[in-house]
Amino acid sequence: MFCHVVDAKLKLGIATVIIAAVIISSLFYNTLSKLSSNGSNNKNNDTIISSKVIRIGYFPNLNHAQAVIGVGSGDFQKELSKHGFKIETFVFNAGPSAIEALFANQIDIAYVGPNPAINGYIASNGQDLKIIAGAASGGAVFVVRNDAGINSSKDFANKKFASPQLGNTQDVALRKYLLDNGYKTVENGGNVTVVPVANSDILTLMLKKEIDGAWVPEPWGAKLVKEGNGRIFLDERSLWPGGKFVTANIIAKTDYLKNNPDVIKKLLTAHVNETTWINDHKEEAIKSFNTEIKKLTGKTIAEDELRDAFSRLGFTYDPIRQSLFKLADNAYDLGFLAKGKKPDISEIYDLGVLNNVLKEKGLDRIA
Repeated sequence: MFCHVVDAKLKLGIATVIIAAVIISSLFYNTLSKLSSNGSNNKNNDTIISSKVIRIGYFPNLNHAQAVIGVGSGDFQKELSKHGFKIETFVFNAGPSAIEALFANQIDIAYVGPNPAINGYIASNGQDLKIIAGAASGGAVFVVRNDAGINSSKDFANKKFASPQLGNTQDVALRKYLLDNGYKTVENGGNVTVVPVANSDILTLMLKKEIDGAWVPEPWGAKLVKEGNGRIFLDERSLWPGGKFVTANIIAKTDYLKNNPDVIKKLLTAHVNETTWINDHKEEAIKSFNTEIKKLTGKTIAEDELRDAFSRLGFTYDPIRQSLFKLADNAYDLGFLAKGKKPDISEIYDLGVLNNVLKEKGLDRIA
């Protein structure tokens, strides 16, 4: 198994910038530095990749736990090696860079959030990627400082909130929530400030009282509560039917999916197995995730924070499609997707291989 680390820093602007960044990926794609578990040298990017190799991208994030644990523990490789397939892995730190890598033929599949998947699909006119499975649901919270004077939505005026990235999933959720409660951001003539800040810096700003709150993914919500004098004002699950909304999917390059359904099938088998194991062994999963995250980042997460974060996050292979369509509508309404006619993303899913896997396992197929 090979492991690559991608140091991706991408500044996002308005929607057109986001989409343009994906389209001209060759201009923005960062050089991949390869960390090989067996000392192998870098491969030339022009080398034709064997159909027996599947190149997987994922993030060192909690909502990518199936990949973090499954790749790190060797579970994914074991499943695929039974059939003569090999895994090559790339670790990213931003959704747009993973989409760029997919379009540049650096990877075949990736675990990504809903907004990067939507943006990539639109940028390629629906041609170059498909969502082939779900990965995570929930795990996003609106945390406010205990001393910010916020007791209800009536207290948002003249407050300053943070989100992880302009136009990302949590940023859109925060801005939509503010609009739904009668507030506009300052750039739109309102009196609420929303600033894009890296998750790692939000805690510092909370402690310095430079922001009043933040809409963040887990485990950052748990960290802000424990270490940042914060409390959960809103668990985003309360805004969705049944408390379920997509926060991570698996996407595949369309050509690879078409030409290598057997490899995709084994990968999704491993993904379904890992999802089931995590849901049935939460305590073991927490320890395994921390072990693997330390290998990737050099750090662990406090177990009580991780346990708290796990309680608000669901791991699933169901892509929860209706929530993605709603997220796309919200992003469009806020001006983050496109100008003019609303893009059609109705064909973004291809769940045929996933349903074959579920059928063989005697599990309910995705409608």
